[in-house]
Amino acid sequence: MGLYLGIDGGQSSTAAVIGDETGRVLGEGRAGPCNHAGAEEGRRKFLAAIQESVQRAAAAAGVVDPVFDAACLGLSGGPEDKEKLARETIRAKHYVVTHDADIALSGATAGTPGIIVIAGTGSIAFGRNASGKTARAGGWGYIFGDEGSAFDLVRQGMRAILRNEEGWGKPTSLRRTLLDASGARDADQLLHWLYTDEFPRDRVAGWAKRIDAAARSGDAVAGEILAAAAQALATLAAAVRGQLFLPGEAVDVRYSGGVFASEPLLARFRMLVELEEGSRVSAPERSAAEGALLEAYRAGGTLQARRKPRAN
Repeated sequence: MGLYLGIDGGQSSTAAVIGDETGRVLGEGRAGPCNHAGAEEGRRKFLAAIQESVQRAAAAAGVVDPVFDAACLGLSGGPEDKEKLARETIRAKHYVVTHDADIALSGATAGTPGIIVIAGTGSIAFGRNASGKTARAGGWGYIFGDEGSAFDLVRQGMRAILRNEEGWGKPTSLRRTLLDASGARDADQLLHWLYTDEFPRDRVAGWAKRIDAAARSGDAVAGEILAAAAQALATLAAAVRGQLFLPGEAVDVRYSGGVFASEPLLARFRMLVELEEGSRVSAPERSAAEGALLEAYRAGGTLQARRKPRAN
């Protein structure tokens, strides 16, 4: 029986999916994040996350010590420093090592042309047209980019608090919201805490849901932050569209990531994207890990992975 492996290695977790030669998904497994592999500790964490997720997927599939016809890994932060490590820990005849937006698009559109906008801890838009040409916008990290991301929502909230305390910003409930989330006594203490290792980006990004809750409770500043984030994400989608598709051409735009759990943000994002003739917004068809599995099938010579009920 031919076996195929798809892996989505992200900033918060790693997901592995194993399928057979017919396109049936046999097993899935999850482990911790694997987005950093530069330092020795990062390499150990990367290998541990990949190995654990694959082992759990293999156990669910009832497979011992698998050798794959093809394996595709989509990795946050890019594949450059991780491909050699991946080949050391996964046995396969064919390897595809790419970035996470690539597999997210494959999963979201089931392999057909389109655009995906991802807004989780960070943000990026990525697209592929019918000729196979790809383009991206964003994804430049929290210093130079990540507009509309969960981290950016909290960053904008913090800026609003500081402006208000200095007398040139609007009143907002976000001060109490973020102080409660962090345990800080005041905005000054929170500001300094956010520059320490005790408050990594993924932890801070987790507070984004509080910005959404404040907006839904009527906080005008929080509402403005969500609206600006939706505009930024729609702009990323438009930038990719302009590189890949003709004006008025039908384009499938998908969204992914925790930021889109905000109903007002998603509604505004949809409205702004669909102002462009031909653009239509919808939820992903499949997960990024299943998108990686689809690309593994392609690498192994099978063009389409069909999701079937798992065998008992």
